[in-house]
Amino acid sequence: MFGFLKGLGVTLRQLPKKKVTLQYPDVRPEWPERFRGVHRFIPELCIVCNQCARVCPTSCISLSGTRDANKKMRIDTYDINFDICILCDLCTEVCPTEAVLMSDTFELATYSRDNLYLDMHWLYNNELAYEQRHPDRVPQTAGEAKEGEA
Repeated sequence: MFGFLKGLGVTLRQLPKKKVTLQYPDVRPEWPERFRGVHRFIPELCIVCNQCARVCPTSCISLSGTRDANKKMRIDTYDINFDICILCDLCTEVCPTEAVLMSDTFELATYSRDNLYLDMHWLYNNELAYEQRHPDRVPQTAGEAKEGEA
């Protein structure tokens, strides 16, 4: 009987406190800016240096590129196999142009492992979706900054 009353006392003390759980997925949490979800990719910034693929501990990144008329490297394919990616963030840290970034997207549940092999178009769409969700976190380009000042 004493144990029952002791447990009831603990329960009653918790009732007026603020709830810490969310009714996910109806209520989505606000992730911190440095949350590491799946990658987002900006093809215009990539210089095909291949550093992200070299530093990846699971070798889940593959990319290829060709030289354009100005002899600059242009990205042709950029694929990440999220079946083996551990979201370690090493590829984003080593990228000299910040073409590869982390997002707050983490829901990749699927019935087939083949659907976890994502290309640069999916990753770029993830970038666009991230910009829409968090316009305050995306740095402005020089042209946008001048428009904002005028």
